[in-house]
Amino acid sequence: MQTKESLLSYDMMNEEQAKEALKLAVSLVEENVDEFTDYFPDSNSQANFYPKTENVEWTTGFWTGEIWLAYEETKSEKLKHAAEVHVESFLNRILKRIDVDHHDMGFLYSPSCVAAWQLTGNETAKRAAILAADNLMSRFCEKGQFFQAWGQLGAPDNYRLIIDCLLNMPLLFWASEVTGDDQYAEHAKAHIKTAMQYIIRPDYSTYHTYFFDPQTGEPLKGVTHQGNRNGSAWARGQAWGIYGSAMAYRYIKDKAYQEIFEKVTEYFLLHLPKDLIPYWDFDFDNGSAEPRDSSSAAIAACGMLEMAKHMPEVKAQYYENMAKRLLLALRNTCAVTSKEQSNGLLLHGTYARKSNENPCANRGVDECNTWGDYYYLEGLVRINKDWKSYW
Repeated sequence: MQTKESLLSYDMMNEEQAKEALKLAVSLVEENVDEFTDYFPDSNSQANFYPKTENVEWTTGFWTGEIWLAYEETKSEKLKHAAEVHVESFLNRILKRIDVDHHDMGFLYSPSCVAAWQLTGNETAKRAAILAADNLMSRFCEKGQFFQAWGQLGAPDNYRLIIDCLLNMPLLFWASEVTGDDQYAEHAKAHIKTAMQYIIRPDYSTYHTYFFDPQTGEPLKGVTHQGNRNGSAWARGQAWGIYGSAMAYRYIKDKAYQEIFEKVTEYFLLHLPKDLIPYWDFDFDNGSAEPRDSSSAAIAACGMLEMAKHMPEVKAQYYENMAKRLLLALRNTCAVTSKEQSNGLLLHGTYARKSNENPCANRGVDECNTWGDYYYLEGLVRINKDWKSYW
């Protein structure tokens, strides 16, 4: 556990360190792009190296996002070509409905296709992203006013939202902006309102998932899916809450979401261990043998840097500085330093960890994962320049 005072004692990533860390990360993306142009890295590494996979699961957009972030820094035609090959793959995926019966359209299409449209005006990317937004809209549940995460629509055993979905909502705000159809944004606002009402506990820890009655829409219960237990705070879920509430405020400008951001972030920070790298669940603290989840720190840092853009100077500086502390900790203890060490960017992540109260099998424990790599690189880009978000 930390205190507000102890957190301020940690070093922050300085300008020189930020430039060097970004340069190294971008060079690693450049070195890995030959292997992952016609294929994608799997969601997590195995012995620190990603196997190749087709465009499936919820994570492939993060690798394309890394390529676009690196392209912004280098203007490399090779990187642009690789990302545009991926854009075609994402259009094919949504047209053929390959593994898209879930809510993670934002994770897939914002850092890949929205980024491509924003950076290059790629019309194929725009088309793919709008189709993905349409697919997400089909999962909106009128009874309860939320997007159902997984499973057959209306099925009682999956009639739930999950905290991760807050990061899928920017795709809908973008779709309203480019199409002029307000329905995308209105559904996103409704989901955010429902999620914020039920998924945040009184102490500002968060549930991973929350069930509703499919007949009436009445709230039922919060349970975990990947956390240690139903009443614990899964570290990555808490980080999604940080970034998700920052995004909610960015798009909706409701002061309540700023307050939620501050409280959810405080819970995250105060429960960090001494080295600032979260355990996979906040049930665990200094000295535990449980694995870490470096990706949670990277996501949280990006959320703080996003929210700082919308705050008065003193508060903005506090969150920028805390993000720089997390990024320095990641750089010092988790960052990949050579392609011989790994074909990822960020070590010591956890995809899923089995416990007595979750249905998971161990997967990607103490490994790289693609979202950890992506958000680490996004965080480095954010502290090096005034970055225009893909989200």
